[in-house]
Amino acid sequence: MTIELTKRQEHIIEIVKSEGPITGEQIAERLSLTRATLRPDLAILTMTGFLDARPRVGYFYTGKDSNELIKAEVNKKIVKDYKAQPIIISESSSVYDGICTLFLEDVGTMFVVNSKGHLAGVASRKDLLRATLGKQNLTEIPISIIMTRMPNIVTCTMEETLLEAAKKLIDYQIDSLPVVRPVEVNGRTQYEVVGRVTKTTITKGFVELGNEAVI
Repeated sequence: MTIELTKRQEHIIEIVKSEGPITGEQIAERLSLTRATLRPDLAILTMTGFLDARPRVGYFYTGKDSNELIKAEVNKKIVKDYKAQPIIISESSSVYDGICTLFLEDVGTMFVVNSKGHLAGVASRKDLLRATLGKQNLTEIPISIIMTRMPNIVTCTMEETLLEAAKKLIDYQIDSLPVVRPVEVNGRTQYEVVGRVTKTTITKGFVELGNEAVI
């Protein structure tokens, strides 16, 4: 993904690069344009980070190319701003309860919590499907039997970037991450589930980034 600049915006950057600091009036004069005509271009170049502006001094070239600017914008996308509501089930619930929750909430993964409300495990669509094979009574099998338990669970925090979360989804080949907040209980670290990040979450963030990058 690259930021598309107009020919005039590219010309403005070259002028500022070679003559900066330079005022808007001076740039307009170089281009034989009015200051009002130039104002939208200067605003775009400043907002996207190509130029920096200082009152009573003028415009400076930042020295950053479009790839660097995009990388900086990507790193501004933080999990806490995009996390979705977590789908949670108690570890005392049955596999049948888990299947019902899965389909009612239309998700691929549920987060299992203990009696204190802390993360105990994760139950995926595959886990539940596997449990249905055979002649077991699903109402009598606790979901804790078939879930993936802590500490074998990949998590993320609210302060991580969407890029970091996306890498975890890819590296561990999972479709959902619990967003957790660490809490200390009797000298041990437990995790409160405060959200979830899915492939849909990641897609939303980067589609938004793409729209922001369109000039």
